[in-house]
Order: sequence, then structure tokens, then C-alpha cells
Amino acid sequence: MTDGPTAGVDIGGTKTRAAVVTPGGEVLASATAPTPSGGAAMLDVAAGLVERAAASAGVRVAAIGVGAAGVVDPGTGEVLAASDSFAGWVGTNVRTGLGSRTGLPAVVANDVDSFLVGEATWGAVRGVGSAAGIALGTGVGGALWLNGALYRGAGAAGEIGHMPGFGDARCTCGQRGHLETLASGRSVARRYAELAGADGVGAAEIEARARAGDPTAARVLADAGHAVGSAVLVLAALLDVGHVVVGGGLARAWDLLEPALLARLHDEPPVSGHPIEVRRALLGADATVVGAAALARGGL
Repeated sequence: MTDGPTAGVDIGGTKTRAAVVTPGGEVLASATAPTPSGGAAMLDVAAGLVERAAASAGVRVAAIGVGAAGVVDPGTGEVLAASDSFAGWVGTNVRTGLGSRTGLPAVVANDVDSFLVGEATWGAVRGVGSAAGIALGTGVGGALWLNGALYRGAGAAGEIGHMPGFGDARCTCGQRGHLETLASGRSVARRYAELAGADGVGAAEIEARARAGDPTAARVLADAGHAVGSAVLVLAALLDVGHVVVGGGLARAWDLLEPALLARLHDEPPVSGHPIEVRRALLGADATVVGAAALARGGL
């Protein structure tokens, strides 16, 4: 446990960001760079960004927390699995690798775990005893905050993006019918191309087209919201979680996703009768680095 500033690092598919964060959740300084290929190169970049951010803030950090893409072993800090977007990432020990590069203690969690810790500590579900986090980005990630603490299981707890039962489309993991095939930015683009015959249209443009009255664009976003609602119902049935926070790039279209999501919850409410409150994330791009810094502060 440390009372001083800590560093949080968000290692994503296209960019890596490091930030110096106070115990009160304030980002003092940050630095960003493109994410390279290969585990060693990714750790080199992360270590350099921590150094740059600390120098910019004019402080020394006591520890580093990392929110890393993929499934991370909570005990060793090794990346156990990752999407095909991350060449040479599986097998990388982030904790020891970053620690040896910086001379600082490092803790490692999945990036969506870190996102949820940020939102539970300073964001949309602050003060909530138990909550689930869902990140709708290129893929779909999930995380669990139970009884006031992050629950990680063997490293993949809460990964609802790969929950089956959502049709027959092939997922990025190679299996079929996962939530990610309906509710990710990549799947929204794929489904729009299939239904509208318009290849190469990304999720942001589909959002714009939906706002301009394109019914196909509105449909694929509504289908994504409906699918997320179904996943929330499963979480509620299994864990009796009454709060869910949703973030990620696709959540920018929250007003287009939320109606179908809430309609799904209304149609089949949990058997417990307890309401489920779904909130949009508050911390934006800071959530993962703030959460990772909080994990470092607690030595988790």
C-alpha cells in the first residue's frame, strides 16, 4: 500500500498510454505512443511512457499498475491469451518485464478489469458494493466488482464478450455465436456491411448514419444494445449484480444502444425482482489508467 502518486498504464491494440495519478484519482500528467508489435517492444514503450509522464508531472511514482489487453494470470502477471491483433503478446510476463525495466513494483490486470476499478473507485459506480463492467470496443470485454473488490478468478472472470448463445456468426476467438459477434465495433461494421451492402463503413460512421435516419444503421446498433441487455440478464441471474457500467468506443452511441438494452431488461426482469441499473461510464479514456493506478496503490 502506498500513499503517493502511482502510474497507470493502458496497453491497447493501437496505442499505449501511461498516466501519473494521485491517491484522489487526479491525473497529473500522461503520455501516449502507438503500440508496437511484440511483447518486449510493448513493454519498452510502456516503461518509456511511465518515465515521460512522471517527468512531466515532476514527481516520483511508487508503483505501476497495468491494464493489459488479453487474459492475464492474476498471480504471475503473464498474458495467457489475447486476440489476433496482438502479435507476440501471449506468454509475456508484464509484471516482471515492466518491473525490471523501471525498478518499480508492478501489478497487472486485464484492461477491462482496470476500467471497472476506475469506475468503481472514482466513476459511475463509485460507492456501489457490487457491479459488472462492460467495455464495447473493437471487441467486448467484461469485469466483475464483487463486495467492494475486483474479482478476477483465474484471470478471465467476467469475460462476457465470449459468452455463447448469440447467433451463429464466427467470433474473433474462432468460436461461434458469442456476444462479441453482435455488440462490438467490429461486429457492428460487419453486420452493417451484410445488411446494407456497404463494405468499409466503420462503427463511428454507422453511428452518424443512424442519427441521420439510416434504418439499417439504427437496426444494427439496436441489435447490439439488445444483445448487451441479454448478457446483463445472465449476469444478474448468476450473481444478483444490481449495477452495470458500460464504456468503450461504441458506448459513444449510448442513446442509440440504451433503448433496446432497457427494453430487453424490461421484457424479462430478474426473478429476484431486484432492479438492474445500467450506467454509462463517466471517466472516459481515463478509466483504465486511473483503475490501474488504484490497483498499484493497493498492491493488488
